[in-house]
Amino acid sequence: MLRLPFDPRYLLLTASLALGCPGSDPGSDVDGSVDGGRDEHDGGATRDGGAHDDAGTDDADVPPTDGGPELTAVSHRRELRGVWLTTVYNLDWPSRSSLSASAQREELEAILDLLVATGFNAVFLQVRPEGDALYRSSLEPWSRFLTGTMGRDPGWDPLAVAIEEAHARGLELHAWVNPYRGLASSSTSTAEAEGHPSRRFPQHAHVYGSSLWMDPGAVEVQQHALAVMRELLESYDLDGLVFDDYFYPYPYTPPGSPPGTPSVPFPDDATWTTYQATGGALSRADWRRDNVNRFVAATFELVREVRPTARFGISPFGIYRPGMPAGITGLDAYAAIYADARAWWAAGTVDWLGPQLYWPSTQAPQAYGVLVEWWGAFVTEDDGRFMLAANDATRLGSTAAWTLAEVETQVDLTRAASGMAGNVFFRMRALTENRHGLTDALRERHYAQPALPPATPGAPAPAPPTVSTDGDELVLRAEGARGFGVYDGPSSFAAFVPATDGEARHPADGVYAVTTVGLGVVESAGVRP
Repeated sequence: MLRLPFDPRYLLLTASLALGCPGSDPGSDVDGSVDGGRDEHDGGATRDGGAHDDAGTDDADVPPTDGGPELTAVSHRRELRGVWLTTVYNLDWPSRSSLSASAQREELEAILDLLVATGFNAVFLQVRPEGDALYRSSLEPWSRFLTGTMGRDPGWDPLAVAIEEAHARGLELHAWVNPYRGLASSSTSTAEAEGHPSRRFPQHAHVYGSSLWMDPGAVEVQQHALAVMRELLESYDLDGLVFDDYFYPYPYTPPGSPPGTPSVPFPDDATWTTYQATGGALSRADWRRDNVNRFVAATFELVREVRPTARFGISPFGIYRPGMPAGITGLDAYAAIYADARAWWAAGTVDWLGPQLYWPSTQAPQAYGVLVEWWGAFVTEDDGRFMLAANDATRLGSTAAWTLAEVETQVDLTRAASGMAGNVFFRMRALTENRHGLTDALRERHYAQPALPPATPGAPAPAPPTVSTDGDELVLRAEGARGFGVYDGPSSFAAFVPATDGEARHPADGVYAVTTVGLGVVESAGVRP
């Protein structure tokens, strides 16, 4: 099925995922309205052409050698190539909650192998889909998507293994967190789930639509979510932390309601009344946006405090407001779900944004090319921040507009838009299935030339590597190195070689220079072998 170096695990993975496939794929409606966000159907991603240039190896940055190795300036067009690895409802991984720990790990490793073989460099793993944990947490219960029962220990730490295996393959691992969704299905039992937010703060847990939602206006809920993320950042060697578009829920109207029926109000009367009683003067809509804005700012500061080499990003709904830009119509994220992405960007409280641009380029009211250029124009200075485009690969084949050529066009449009630094695909199953040849197209054309993701602003530059030869191999060493960048020309990036204990080997033939790649994907100057 996949035109890759044969590995029988790919076949096993494809078969097991097919058995666990739900009846429908999630995402925003094609007309620009929404049935949820990214992860399931109940409501449940540079400049001059797209990629950031590698900062830090200009001629002026190359230190004198003083008799040491010959150093040289090298650089390449960086690009984040990511995928959402969805765990809610076992949509991507693990394929079933009934699998053994060893079978879950085999699936995970096969997924990571497939990403490397296809040319990806980042994976966004959903580690907190519903107030739970796919990692060993002292604050929240184990996810039911690992064992079938919330709170049951799966016998291993999936996040720890995912980070170790991703880094061993040269992939970044970003923790995807849903901060306020309590339960994807409000009928789910939390009887064995000690520590679940709905049990900690039952007064702030509200059924809305088919889900259980924790009130974003409740201080206790905000503080708990921040404590959860602190634990994640302190305990795991994460490359990033990412939210999708779930803060306040998308508007819900009961099925069968007559056209024009208003959506059901979100039941936050208690926290709204408390805010007013303490002298709050904002309107209810502005108060909700302020709750989100302050939480985003607090998360950004937490990442900077605890793990400054990691990046914090948000993937908002792809339409900020109807008419922005002119001619765009659809759901008003600013007014309907209280997401003010422009405010986050202006305040500098995100390292990147990845708007969910889940419409074809040919659909005028939500045209992909128009939207990707509008979002890319947020990037007006070279401060290390960037934009990504989130692309819905699950729509391939759903209509005549959703062809492989359309998705390839979207990658090209992203690269051509100023300020954009890559794509993140929703979601992994489309790649596992090689849906309509997408995996082949990315590997053979768009991702055939490797690239590093953009570097984290302010992360320290590592020392250049020590390079020696052993037969026809280069032996590369640098203390604390995440890996080494191999160039076959001054601006031609040939490979990223992951390091083990600061050391790696690579064939010597054709190597122009080698860099150390440290935390935050910052490169040193190049060393000529």
